[in-house]
Amino acid sequence: MPSNTIRIRAKISGGVTDVKSLISHPMTTGLQKDKKTGKVIPAHFIEQVTAELDGKQVFVANWSIGISTNPFLSFKVEGGKPGETLKLSWVDNKGESDSTTTKLS
Repeated sequence: MPSNTIRIRAKISGGVTDVKSLISHPMTTGLQKDKKTGKVIPAHFIEQVTAELDGKQVFVANWSIGISTNPFLSFKVEGGKPGETLKLSWVDNKGESDSTTTKLS
């Protein structure tokens, strides 16, 4: 399992939590060819991203090959209090996954 692939920041302003993250992942489509061998590079992309705020699921994104390498993700969630925990997780088409948590500020 990959580790440390997610960088995340979550800040509260006016009762809304603003979440920004950067995920390190190759996000290959399965349509590119290796320049040296000419063989197709197998698809390897994130299929699902989820976010939980203090254990309650607040965000789900289903992705496919149309997302760029090392995707940036930003979303807002109503609510959240300083000190609560936000967990962001992803799973890819090869069964690999990662997650990280941060405290709201």
